[in-house]
Amino acid sequence: MSAPRQVTVAVLSWNGRHHLETCLPALAAQVDPGVAWEVLVLDNGSGDDTAAWVRRHHPEVRLIRSEANLGFCAGNNRLVAMAEGDAVAFLNNDTRPAPTWLSALVSALGAAPDDVAAVSGLLTDWEGARLDCARGIMTFDGHAFQLGWGRPLATAPVPRAGAELLFPTGANMLIHREAFLDAGGFDEDYFAYYDDVDLGWRVWSGGRRIVFAPDAVVRHRGGATSALLGRYHRGMLFERNSFRTVYKNYESGLWEQLMPAVLLTLLSRTQALLVENNRMGGLERAPQTPRRSEAPRGTRGAPRSAGGIRDGLRRALGRVLGRVSEADGGWRITDERTMAQFRALDFLLGHLDGAAEKRAAARQGRGSMTSPSAHSTSRGSRGNQLRKPGLAKSASSPGYVGTRYSGKRSKISRSPRRRRACAAARFSAAPSR
Repeated sequence: MSAPRQVTVAVLSWNGRHHLETCLPALAAQVDPGVAWEVLVLDNGSGDDTAAWVRRHHPEVRLIRSEANLGFCAGNNRLVAMAEGDAVAFLNNDTRPAPTWLSALVSALGAAPDDVAAVSGLLTDWEGARLDCARGIMTFDGHAFQLGWGRPLATAPVPRAGAELLFPTGANMLIHREAFLDAGGFDEDYFAYYDDVDLGWRVWSGGRRIVFAPDAVVRHRGGATSALLGRYHRGMLFERNSFRTVYKNYESGLWEQLMPAVLLTLLSRTQALLVENNRMGGLERAPQTPRRSEAPRGTRGAPRSAGGIRDGLRRALGRVLGRVSEADGGWRITDERTMAQFRALDFLLGHLDGAAEKRAAARQGRGSMTSPSAHSTSRGSRGNQLRKPGLAKSASSPGYVGTRYSGKRSKISRSPRRRRACAAARFSAAPSR
């Protein structure tokens, strides 16, 4: 892909005027990145007079308002739909970018090979002394973590410039707008959390890469915005979105093999929260699970249809919930983290049909890529270009099974099919230590 000609810095803000008081002046002080650029802010249903403050103190900023909180995913999709730039830089509002932040991102993306869709920068703590995020890792069941979080920068595992990443950080990244649209944008069903993990998976599955730009440094007030959601909502989103990520993106055959382990870890976390954080009475003495009935002769191991997989998953999740109702003795759930866990399970059961549709679309569209001409329309029609997130280009990369990047760099041919094969082969299934 060609170097960006214009960049839109997209900033989402929900009740974060006090964060914008630091973030927007830091953007105004950016070194010239060598391309035209704009700042686009979405006031995401705030009740702290954000819009009036931005108009009064930063008239150079293009402001969009939403009456309701759309969440991170839908809010940023709306910003992309309104963006003037052919590349979009996503930046959290609770950050302070270094003066050379934008120029570093633009230089890294401009100098990257044609198959690079996005570059992801370096997040530090607010003092700039410790690592917040440079590279993320993902477990086989969809949970993701910041490798080296909290370690001093001098000893933290910061990748080299141009190192490949499984996914970018949604708080500090620059992506070609065309590649973002081709991947389907952020999946709005996620609302927030693990949306960048899911996006990264789909970008790689489309035959494009994500690389690291260490000179694009941003200081971050870790958890400042997420604290507004509270533990109850955050816990539900973490559990729900991690499951949807693997269910939606694993390829057929691999998902069927991993699903029992994914469900077992989900059940284990639920049991631990119930027993350790609540008065569970006789939960530990719950009846044993009935012995598994034998499968009809000739059917064990046979491929299952999409409907069969969905129905089996619904029964399995239902048993997770049903197991709790079998407990003898009086008890009640009082812990908000446990309630969040069951809220996630309830959501997954109630929305399996929609998730199955996205999984089916992912299988159908795996690896296909839209030509650049599909997005070369005027700004007035851009709002219609953003496909329903997750309905296209949502495929699997076997590299997401493991949690450690192999560190080896191999050449990518210009064949889309070859690029996808090489992209999948780069990731090791060995666990990190």
